[in-house]
Amino acid sequence: MAELRAVVEYLDGYLDIGGVPDYEGAHNGLQVANSGSVGRVAAAVDASERTIAEAVRRGCDLLLVHHGLFWDGGSPVTGRRYRKLQPLLTADVAVYSAHLPLDVHAEVGNNAVLARELGVELEGRFGEYRGADLGWWGRVELKREVLAARLDETLGGRVRMLAFGPEVVRTVGVITGGGGSLIGVAATAGLDAYITGEGAHHTYFDAEELGMNVFYGGHYATETWGVKALAEHLESRFGLEWEFIDHPTGL
Repeated sequence: MAELRAVVEYLDGYLDIGGVPDYEGAHNGLQVANSGSVGRVAAAVDASERTIAEAVRRGCDLLLVHHGLFWDGGSPVTGRRYRKLQPLLTADVAVYSAHLPLDVHAEVGNNAVLARELGVELEGRFGEYRGADLGWWGRVELKREVLAARLDETLGGRVRMLAFGPEVVRTVGVITGGGGSLIGVAATAGLDAYITGEGAHHTYFDAEELGMNVFYGGHYATETWGVKALAEHLESRFGLEWEFIDHPTGL
């Protein structure tokens, strides 16, 4: 058992919650408090009604998520907002959310962890957002079809490959989630391939006209890595048991 205050203070520092810029509505850090202690942690990608209900059912004291509760701003506690907060408060479950601070982290971040899972030797950063680098890039030596197959196996489903770059991939960058708009940034960084979760229709032509290999692995599938790694880190730091609540969207 650990004090919630101690866990939150550690996470805020470890993830640099105050130093990493993010989108309005992210509200990184502690989003819902509990009565003060944590013994069991649930990790999930999204603070959805279903993952909240499952965290309550499993008797967890802290729900650790990548996508938090308040993206829609300061709306009244009615409807969906009420249906999410009511069970958390009744069951005394805290919620801690980390969006871009978890994406970019060197040790437990979605981008770095997924890259390492794929066997990429990390060398540097790319993709600046408000002064902070989002992505990680590194080296491999693989035909693009082999990289696609490795992604299929790692992510547990078929990825969408836009095969417009070199047949042999030697440099690859990773920005998980909705990073399709950054294909041009990856091309400017001189990368042979770019791995992300999803992108809009027009990004097909970005890849084609910029000569980039782009791999869309799914927003959800590419962002399960950070919360798992962070929960495992909390276990080693505080001795907290944890489990992952899987609620895939297929998107």
